[in-house]
Amino acid sequence: MHLHILGICGTFMGGLAAIAAAAGHRVTGCDANVYPPMSTQLASLGIVLTEGYDASQLRGTAKGADVFVVGNVITRGNPLIEAILDAGLAYDSGPQWLYENVLSGRWVLAVAGTHGKTTTSSMLVWILESAGLRPGFLIGGVPANFGVSARLSDSGFFVIEADEYDTAFFDKRSKFVHYRPRTAVLNNLEYDHADIFPDVAAIETQFHHLVRTVPPSGRLVVNGEEASLARVLARGCWSEVERFAGAEFVASDGSLPAWRVADDGVVSRDGTAHGRLRWPPDRRQLGRHNRLNALAALVAARHAGVAIETGITALAGFRGIKRRLEIVGVARGITVYDDFAHHPTAIATTIDGLRRDVGRARIIAVLEPRTNTMKVGAMKDALPGSLSGADRTFCYAANLGWDVAGALAPLGTKAAVHDNLDALVGAVVADARTGDHVLVMSNGGFGGIHGKLLSRLAAEQ
Repeated sequence: MHLHILGICGTFMGGLAAIAAAAGHRVTGCDANVYPPMSTQLASLGIVLTEGYDASQLRGTAKGADVFVVGNVITRGNPLIEAILDAGLAYDSGPQWLYENVLSGRWVLAVAGTHGKTTTSSMLVWILESAGLRPGFLIGGVPANFGVSARLSDSGFFVIEADEYDTAFFDKRSKFVHYRPRTAVLNNLEYDHADIFPDVAAIETQFHHLVRTVPPSGRLVVNGEEASLARVLARGCWSEVERFAGAEFVASDGSLPAWRVADDGVVSRDGTAHGRLRWPPDRRQLGRHNRLNALAALVAARHAGVAIETGITALAGFRGIKRRLEIVGVARGITVYDDFAHHPTAIATTIDGLRRDVGRARIIAVLEPRTNTMKVGAMKDALPGSLSGADRTFCYAANLGWDVAGALAPLGTKAAVHDNLDALVGAVVADARTGDHVLVMSNGGFGGIHGKLLSRLAAEQ
Protein backbone atom coordinates (compact mmCIF):
# COMPACT_ATOMS: atom_id res chain seq x y z
CA MET A 1 0.00 0.00 0.00
CA HIS A 2 1.21 3.50 -0.82
CA LEU A 3 0.44 6.06 1.93
CA HIS A 4 0.93 9.76 1.41
CA ILE A 5 0.86 11.45 4.82
CA LEU A 6 -0.19 15.08 5.17
CA GLY A 7 1.50 16.69 8.19
CA ILE A 8 4.11 13.95 8.38
CA CYS A 9 6.62 15.82 10.53
CA GLY A 10 4.40 15.96 13.59
CA THR A 11 5.39 13.58 16.39
CA PHE A 12 2.35 11.33 16.01
CA MET A 13 2.30 11.30 12.21
CA GLY A 14 6.06 10.83 12.00
CA GLY A 15 5.79 7.83 14.32
CA LEU A 16 2.92 6.45 12.25
CA ALA A 17 5.04 6.85 9.11
CA ALA A 18 7.89 4.88 10.70
CA ILE A 19 5.52 2.10 11.73
CA ALA A 20 3.89 1.96 8.28
CA ALA A 21 7.31 1.73 6.62
CA ALA A 22 8.35 -1.05 9.00
CA ALA A 23 5.16 -2.90 8.06
CA GLY A 24 6.29 -2.90 4.42
CA HIS A 25 4.16 -0.07 3.07
CA ARG A 26 5.48 2.56 0.72
CA VAL A 27 5.35 5.90 2.54
CA THR A 28 5.69 9.44 1.25
CA GLY A 29 4.56 12.63 2.87
CA CYS A 30 4.51 16.39 3.11
CA ASP A 31 4.53 19.13 5.70
CA ALA A 32 4.86 22.88 5.92
CA ASN A 33 7.84 22.50 8.25
CA VAL A 34 10.25 19.91 6.91
CA TYR A 35 13.41 20.18 9.03
CA PRO A 36 15.59 18.07 11.32
CA PRO A 37 15.38 16.01 13.39
CA MET A 38 12.12 14.55 12.04
CA SER A 39 13.04 15.16 8.39
CA THR A 40 16.36 13.33 8.70
CA GLN A 41 14.76 10.61 10.81
CA LEU A 42 12.15 9.95 8.11
CA ALA A 43 14.65 10.26 5.27
CA SER A 44 16.77 7.56 6.92
CA LEU A 45 13.76 5.27 6.55
CA GLY A 46 13.58 5.96 2.82
CA ILE A 47 10.52 8.19 3.15
CA VAL A 48 10.40 10.94 0.51
CA LEU A 49 9.27 14.28 1.93
CA THR A 50 7.81 17.25 0.08
CA GLU A 51 7.85 20.77 1.47
CA GLY A 52 4.41 22.36 1.53
CA TYR A 53 0.96 21.31 0.40
CA ASP A 54 0.83 22.16 -3.28
CA ALA A 55 -1.73 20.14 -5.23
CA SER A 56 0.95 19.26 -7.78
CA GLN A 57 1.99 16.47 -5.42
CA LEU A 58 -0.87 14.44 -6.89
CA ARG A 59 1.16 14.28 -10.09
CA GLY A 60 4.46 13.82 -8.24
CA THR A 61 5.40 12.05 -5.02
CA ALA A 62 1.76 11.28 -4.16
CA LYS A 63 0.83 9.96 -7.60
CA GLY A 64 -1.01 6.66 -7.34
CA ALA A 65 -1.27 6.75 -3.54
CA ASP A 66 -3.76 4.21 -2.22
CA VAL A 67 -4.72 6.40 0.71
CA PHE A 68 -3.97 9.89 1.96
CA VAL A 69 -3.47 9.90 5.72
CA VAL A 70 -4.47 13.32 7.04
CA GLY A 71 -2.97 14.86 10.15
CA ASN A 72 -5.02 17.11 12.40
CA VAL A 73 -2.97 20.16 11.39
CA ILE A 74 -4.67 20.03 7.99
CA THR A 75 -7.69 22.30 7.57
CA ARG A 76 -10.21 22.94 4.82
CA GLY A 77 -8.71 25.37 2.36
CA ASN A 78 -5.40 23.52 2.29
CA PRO A 79 -4.73 23.22 -1.47
CA LEU A 80 -3.71 19.57 -1.35
CA ILE A 81 -6.70 18.38 0.69
CA GLU A 82 -9.03 20.39 -1.55
CA ALA A 83 -7.56 18.62 -4.60
CA ILE A 84 -7.90 15.24 -2.88
CA LEU A 85 -11.56 15.93 -2.08
CA ASP A 86 -12.28 17.19 -5.60
CA ALA A 87 -10.72 14.08 -7.16
CA GLY A 88 -12.64 11.73 -4.86
CA LEU A 89 -9.45 10.08 -3.63
CA ALA A 90 -9.34 7.85 -0.56
CA TYR A 91 -8.32 9.56 2.68
CA ASP A 92 -8.28 8.62 6.34
CA SER A 93 -7.15 10.04 9.68
CA GLY A 94 -3.93 8.88 11.29
CA PRO A 95 -5.60 7.30 14.35
CA GLN A 96 -8.16 5.40 12.26
CA TRP A 97 -5.51 4.10 9.84
CA LEU A 98 -3.35 3.04 12.77
CA TYR A 99 -6.19 1.10 14.38
CA GLU A 100 -7.28 -0.68 11.22
CA ASN A 101 -3.78 -1.60 10.06
CA VAL A 102 -1.73 -2.00 13.25
CA LEU A 103 -3.70 -1.99 16.51
CA SER A 104 -6.58 -4.25 15.55
CA GLY A 105 -6.09 -7.69 17.08
CA ARG A 106 -3.40 -6.51 19.51
CA TRP A 107 -3.58 -5.92 23.26
CA VAL A 108 -3.51 -2.11 23.26
CA LEU A 109 -2.38 -0.30 26.39
CA ALA A 110 -3.38 3.36 26.02
CA VAL A 111 -2.16 6.12 28.34
CA ALA A 112 -4.44 9.16 28.52
CA GLY A 113 -4.34 12.29 30.65
CA THR A 114 -3.63 16.00 30.56
CA HIS A 115 -0.15 15.44 31.99
CA GLY A 116 2.38 12.64 32.11
CA LYS A 117 1.28 10.70 29.02
CA THR A 118 4.73 10.52 27.46
CA THR A 119 6.51 9.65 30.69
CA THR A 120 3.98 7.04 31.77
CA SER A 121 3.86 5.48 28.29
CA SER A 122 7.65 5.30 28.19
CA MET A 123 7.83 3.69 31.63
CA LEU A 124 5.15 1.19 30.61
CA VAL A 125 6.99 0.24 27.42
CA TRP A 126 10.23 -0.28 29.35
CA ILE A 127 8.52 -2.45 31.97
CA LEU A 128 6.97 -4.66 29.27
CA GLU A 129 10.25 -4.76 27.36
CA SER A 130 12.17 -5.81 30.48
CA ALA A 131 9.62 -8.56 31.07
CA GLY A 132 10.35 -9.97 27.60
CA LEU A 133 7.06 -8.88 25.99
CA ARG A 134 8.77 -6.60 23.41
CA PRO A 135 5.78 -4.33 22.75
CA GLY A 136 5.25 -2.11 19.77
CA PHE A 137 4.74 1.53 20.70
CA LEU A 138 3.98 5.04 19.50
CA ILE A 139 4.86 7.78 21.98
CA GLY A 140 4.94 11.57 21.79
CA GLY A 141 8.56 11.70 22.90
CA VAL A 142 11.79 9.74 22.70
CA PRO A 143 12.45 7.29 25.56
CA ALA A 144 16.20 7.15 26.14
CA ASN A 145 16.06 3.36 26.53
CA PHE A 146 14.98 3.03 22.90
CA GLY A 147 16.13 6.17 21.07
CA VAL A 148 13.01 6.26 18.89
CA SER A 149 9.43 7.41 19.46
CA ALA A 150 7.76 4.53 17.61
CA ARG A 151 8.38 0.85 16.94
CA LEU A 152 6.54 -1.97 15.24
CA SER A 153 7.17 -5.42 16.67
CA ASP A 154 5.71 -8.88 16.26
CA SER A 155 4.45 -8.73 19.85
CA GLY A 156 0.76 -8.95 20.66
CA PHE A 157 1.17 -5.87 22.88
CA PHE A 158 1.18 -2.25 21.76
CA VAL A 159 1.55 0.84 23.97
CA ILE A 160 0.22 4.13 22.68
CA GLU A 161 0.19 7.64 24.08
CA ALA A 162 -3.53 8.42 23.91
CA ASP A 163 -3.99 12.09 23.07
CA GLU A 164 -7.30 13.86 23.67
CA TYR A 165 -6.65 16.34 20.87
CA ASP A 166 -9.01 16.13 17.89
CA THR A 167 -8.48 13.55 15.15
CA ALA A 168 -8.80 15.42 11.84
CA PHE A 169 -10.73 18.20 10.12
CA PHE A 170 -13.46 15.65 9.31
CA ASP A 171 -13.46 13.87 12.69
CA LYS A 172 -13.61 16.06 15.79
CA ARG A 173 -13.54 13.22 18.28
CA SER A 174 -10.40 12.83 20.36
CA LYS A 175 -7.68 10.67 18.83
CA PHE A 176 -7.89 8.12 21.61
CA VAL A 177 -11.42 6.94 20.79
CA HIS A 178 -9.96 5.11 17.80
CA TYR A 179 -7.50 2.93 19.71
CA ARG A 180 -9.92 0.53 21.50
CA PRO A 181 -7.57 -0.35 24.35
CA ARG A 182 -7.79 -3.40 26.58
CA THR A 183 -5.84 -1.48 29.23
CA ALA A 184 -6.52 2.25 29.57
CA VAL A 185 -4.64 4.54 31.96
CA LEU A 186 -6.53 7.69 32.97
CA ASN A 187 -3.68 9.62 34.55
CA ASN A 188 -5.38 12.95 35.25
CA LEU A 189 -7.79 15.40 33.60
CA GLU A 190 -7.65 19.19 33.62
CA TYR A 191 -8.72 21.94 31.29
CA ASP A 192 -6.42 22.36 28.29
CA HIS A 193 -6.59 22.79 24.50
CA ALA A 194 -8.64 25.97 24.68
CA ASP A 195 -8.62 26.11 20.88
CA ILE A 196 -10.92 23.09 20.60
CA PHE A 197 -12.58 22.54 24.01
CA PRO A 198 -14.86 25.21 25.56
CA ASP A 199 -14.53 23.83 29.09
CA VAL A 200 -13.37 20.85 31.14
CA ALA A 201 -16.80 19.21 30.81
CA ALA A 202 -16.23 18.87 27.07
CA ILE A 203 -12.95 17.06 27.72
CA GLU A 204 -14.64 14.82 30.27
CA THR A 205 -17.14 13.83 27.55
CA GLN A 206 -14.28 12.71 25.31
CA PHE A 207 -12.75 10.69 28.16
CA HIS A 208 -16.13 9.07 28.69
CA HIS A 209 -16.15 8.11 25.00
CA LEU A 210 -12.80 6.40 25.63
CA VAL A 211 -14.19 4.55 28.66
CA ARG A 212 -17.05 3.29 26.49
CA THR A 213 -14.58 1.54 24.15
CA VAL A 214 -12.87 -0.58 26.84
CA PRO A 215 -14.23 -4.17 26.92
CA PRO A 216 -15.71 -5.82 30.06
CA SER A 217 -12.54 -7.88 30.51
CA GLY A 218 -10.44 -4.76 30.01
CA ARG A 219 -9.15 -2.58 32.78
CA LEU A 220 -9.17 1.11 33.59
CA VAL A 221 -6.20 2.29 35.68
CA VAL A 222 -7.48 5.51 37.19
CA ASN A 223 -5.91 8.28 39.28
CA GLY A 224 -8.12 8.20 42.39
CA GLU A 225 -7.16 11.77 43.31
CA GLU A 226 -8.91 13.33 40.32
CA ALA A 227 -12.51 14.50 40.84
CA SER A 228 -12.78 15.00 37.08
CA LEU A 229 -12.05 11.32 36.44
CA ALA A 230 -14.55 10.31 39.12
CA ARG A 231 -17.15 12.31 37.18
CA VAL A 232 -16.13 10.52 33.97
CA LEU A 233 -16.64 7.09 35.55
CA ALA A 234 -19.92 8.17 37.15
CA ARG A 235 -21.35 8.60 33.66
CA GLY A 236 -20.96 4.86 33.10
CA CYS A 237 -18.26 2.22 33.38
CA TRP A 238 -18.39 -1.35 32.10
CA SER A 239 -14.82 -2.54 32.80
CA GLU A 240 -12.61 -3.46 35.73
CA VAL A 241 -11.22 -0.43 37.58
CA GLU A 242 -8.03 -0.13 39.64
CA ARG A 243 -7.36 3.19 41.31
CA PHE A 244 -4.01 4.61 42.39
CA ALA A 245 -2.87 7.64 44.38
CA GLY A 246 -0.19 9.02 46.63
CA ALA A 247 0.04 7.43 50.09
CA GLU A 248 -1.23 10.60 51.80
CA PHE A 249 -4.39 10.84 49.69
CA VAL A 250 -7.78 9.96 51.19
CA ALA A 251 -10.92 10.27 49.07
CA SER A 252 -13.71 12.59 50.22
CA ASP A 253 -15.78 9.55 51.17
CA GLY A 254 -12.95 8.24 53.35
CA SER A 255 -11.98 5.42 50.98
CA LEU A 256 -8.40 4.63 50.01
CA PRO A 257 -7.33 3.80 46.45
CA ALA A 258 -6.00 0.23 46.23
CA TRP A 259 -2.57 1.14 44.84
CA ARG A 260 -0.51 3.78 46.58
CA VAL A 261 2.99 5.21 46.42
CA ALA A 262 4.67 6.95 49.34
CA ASP A 263 7.06 9.90 49.26
CA ASP A 264 9.94 7.46 49.72
CA GLY A 265 8.81 5.49 46.66
CA VAL A 266 7.33 2.49 48.48
CA VAL A 267 4.56 0.94 46.37
CA SER A 268 1.77 -0.78 48.29
CA ARG A 269 -1.64 -2.31 47.77
CA ASP A 270 -4.20 -2.35 50.57
CA GLY A 271 -1.40 -1.82 53.07
CA THR A 272 0.96 -4.51 51.73
CA ALA A 273 4.29 -3.20 50.41
CA HIS A 274 5.52 -4.53 47.05
CA GLY A 275 8.86 -2.72 46.79
CA ARG A 276 10.44 0.72 46.48
CA LEU A 277 10.93 2.75 43.32
CA ARG A 278 14.58 3.36 42.47
CA TRP A 279 16.05 5.25 39.53
CA PRO A 280 19.45 5.35 37.82
CA PRO A 281 21.51 7.97 39.74
CA ASP A 282 21.94 10.14 36.63
CA ARG A 283 18.34 9.81 35.39
CA ARG A 284 16.19 10.23 38.46
CA GLN A 285 12.50 10.90 37.85
CA LEU A 286 12.00 13.80 40.24
CA GLY A 287 8.77 14.83 41.93
CA ARG A 288 5.53 13.39 43.19
CA HIS A 289 4.00 13.48 39.71
CA ASN A 290 6.64 11.05 38.44
CA ARG A 291 6.02 8.68 41.34
CA LEU A 292 2.35 8.64 40.29
CA ASN A 293 3.34 8.18 36.64
CA ALA A 294 5.45 5.19 37.65
CA LEU A 295 2.65 3.72 39.75
CA ALA A 296 0.21 4.03 36.85
CA ALA A 297 2.67 2.24 34.55
CA LEU A 298 3.24 -0.53 37.10
CA VAL A 299 -0.47 -1.17 37.58
CA ALA A 300 -1.11 -1.12 33.82
CA ALA A 301 1.73 -3.58 33.20
CA ARG A 302 0.30 -5.83 35.91
CA HIS A 303 -2.88 -6.16 33.83
CA ALA A 304 -0.68 -7.48 31.00
CA GLY A 305 0.80 -10.09 33.34
CA VAL A 306 3.90 -8.34 34.71
CA ALA A 307 4.23 -8.52 38.49
CA ILE A 308 4.61 -5.22 40.34
CA GLU A 309 7.94 -6.38 41.76
CA THR A 310 9.22 -7.12 38.25
CA GLY A 311 8.11 -3.69 37.09
CA ILE A 312 9.86 -1.95 39.99
CA THR A 313 13.09 -3.76 39.10
CA ALA A 314 12.71 -2.65 35.48
CA LEU A 315 12.23 1.01 36.42
CA ALA A 316 15.60 0.98 38.18
CA GLY A 317 17.00 0.91 34.64
CA PHE A 318 14.63 3.49 33.13
CA ARG A 319 16.69 6.20 31.44
CA GLY A 320 14.01 8.86 31.13
CA ILE A 321 12.70 10.80 28.14
CA LYS A 322 14.22 13.58 26.14
CA ARG A 323 12.96 17.01 27.17
CA ARG A 324 11.74 15.91 30.59
CA LEU A 325 14.02 17.72 33.07
CA GLU A 326 16.85 16.84 30.72
CA ILE A 327 20.20 18.40 31.59
CA VAL A 328 21.39 20.06 28.39
CA GLY A 329 24.71 21.23 29.78
CA VAL A 330 26.63 23.00 32.52
CA ALA A 331 28.60 26.21 32.07
CA ARG A 332 30.17 28.45 34.71
CA GLY A 333 28.79 26.08 37.33
CA ILE A 334 25.24 26.79 36.10
CA THR A 335 23.08 23.83 35.05
CA VAL A 336 20.70 24.31 32.12
CA TYR A 337 17.67 22.02 31.78
CA ASP A 338 15.19 21.41 28.97
CA ASP A 339 11.62 20.52 29.92
CA PHE A 340 8.38 20.14 27.98
CA ALA A 341 6.18 21.72 30.69
CA HIS A 342 3.67 24.17 29.22
CA HIS A 343 0.50 23.87 31.35
CA PRO A 344 0.45 25.63 34.76
CA THR A 345 0.06 22.34 36.62
CA ALA A 346 3.02 20.80 34.78
CA ILE A 347 5.09 23.93 35.34
CA ALA A 348 4.38 23.84 39.08
CA THR A 349 5.11 20.13 39.49
CA THR A 350 8.31 20.36 37.44
CA ILE A 351 9.61 23.25 39.54
CA ASP A 352 8.60 21.41 42.72
CA GLY A 353 10.41 18.24 41.64
CA LEU A 354 13.57 20.19 40.85
CA ARG A 355 13.31 22.13 44.11
CA ARG A 356 13.19 18.93 46.15
CA ASP A 357 16.36 17.83 44.38
CA VAL A 358 18.43 21.01 44.52
CA GLY A 359 17.32 22.29 47.94
CA ARG A 360 18.04 25.96 48.48
CA ALA A 361 19.97 26.49 45.26
CA ARG A 362 18.44 29.13 43.03
CA ILE A 363 16.03 28.02 40.29
CA ILE A 364 15.67 30.37 37.32
CA ALA A 365 12.55 29.52 35.33
CA VAL A 366 12.59 30.46 31.62
CA LEU A 367 9.16 30.01 30.04
CA GLU A 368 7.81 30.17 26.50
CA PRO A 369 3.97 30.17 26.54
CA ARG A 370 3.62 28.51 23.14
CA THR A 371 0.59 26.20 23.09
CA ASN A 372 -2.69 27.38 21.58
CA THR A 373 -4.12 27.41 25.11
CA MET A 374 -1.31 29.67 26.32
CA LYS A 375 -1.39 31.91 23.26
CA VAL A 376 -4.99 32.92 23.93
CA GLY A 377 -4.24 33.50 27.62
CA ALA A 378 -6.67 30.89 28.90
CA MET A 379 -4.30 29.91 31.73
CA LYS A 380 -2.76 33.31 32.49
CA ASP A 381 -4.32 33.68 35.94
CA ALA A 382 -2.74 30.40 37.07
CA LEU A 383 0.77 31.28 35.88
CA PRO A 384 2.00 33.30 38.89
CA GLY A 385 1.13 30.49 41.28
CA SER A 386 2.69 27.84 39.06
CA LEU A 387 5.96 29.80 38.89
CA SER A 388 6.09 30.84 42.55
CA GLY A 389 8.51 28.04 43.45
CA ALA A 390 11.23 29.54 41.23
CA ASP A 391 13.57 32.22 42.54
CA ARG A 392 13.44 34.13 39.27
CA THR A 393 11.21 33.89 36.18
CA PHE A 394 11.94 35.07 32.67
CA CYS A 395 9.05 34.84 30.21
CA TYR A 396 9.23 35.13 26.42
CA ALA A 397 6.20 37.14 25.32
CA ALA A 398 6.62 37.44 21.54
CA ASN A 399 3.44 36.98 19.50
CA LEU A 400 1.11 36.70 22.48
CA GLY A 401 -2.22 38.49 22.46
CA TRP A 402 -2.44 39.22 26.18
CA ASP A 403 -0.61 41.23 28.82
CA VAL A 404 2.05 38.84 30.11
CA ALA A 405 3.68 41.42 32.38
CA GLY A 406 0.32 42.18 33.95
CA ALA A 407 -0.42 38.50 34.48
CA LEU A 408 2.94 37.94 36.19
CA ALA A 409 2.70 41.12 38.28
CA PRO A 410 1.92 39.12 41.47
CA LEU A 411 5.48 37.78 41.28
CA GLY A 412 6.83 41.34 41.61
CA THR A 413 10.54 41.76 40.92
CA LYS A 414 10.97 37.98 40.69
CA ALA A 415 9.58 38.07 37.12
CA ALA A 416 10.79 39.72 33.93
CA VAL A 417 9.16 39.66 30.49
CA HIS A 418 10.91 39.99 27.12
CA ASP A 419 9.62 39.90 23.56
CA ASN A 420 13.11 39.66 22.05
CA LEU A 421 14.90 36.31 22.37
CA ASP A 422 18.44 37.72 22.39
CA ALA A 423 17.48 40.22 25.08
CA LEU A 424 15.94 37.39 27.09
CA VAL A 425 19.10 35.30 26.82
CA GLY A 426 21.22 38.28 27.85
CA ALA A 427 19.03 38.97 30.87
CA VAL A 428 19.16 35.34 32.06
CA VAL A 429 22.95 35.19 31.63
CA ALA A 430 23.38 38.47 33.52
CA ASP A 431 21.25 37.23 36.39
CA ALA A 432 22.63 33.69 36.68
CA ARG A 433 25.42 32.82 39.06
CA THR A 434 27.43 29.73 39.94
CA GLY A 435 25.27 27.02 41.49
CA ASP A 436 22.05 28.14 39.79
CA HIS A 437 19.67 25.83 37.93
CA VAL A 438 18.18 27.34 34.76
CA LEU A 439 14.95 25.51 33.92
CA VAL A 440 13.82 26.17 30.34
CA MET A 441 10.19 25.18 29.72
CA SER A 442 8.52 25.04 26.31
CA ASN A 443 6.73 22.54 24.09
CA GLY A 444 8.68 23.87 21.09
CA GLY A 445 12.25 24.57 20.08
CA PHE A 446 12.27 28.00 21.79
CA GLY A 447 14.64 29.38 19.15
CA GLY A 448 17.52 27.18 20.26
CA ILE A 449 17.69 29.04 23.57
CA HIS A 450 19.43 26.20 25.42
CA GLY A 451 22.52 26.35 23.22
CA LYS A 452 22.48 30.14 23.24
CA LEU A 453 22.41 30.22 27.03
CA LEU A 454 25.26 27.74 27.36
CA SER A 455 27.37 29.56 24.77
CA ARG A 456 26.90 32.93 26.42
CA LEU A 457 27.52 31.53 29.88
CA ALA A 458 30.72 29.83 28.72
CA ALA A 459 31.92 32.97 26.92
CA GLU A 460 31.55 35.08 30.04
CA GLN A 461 33.56 32.83 32.36
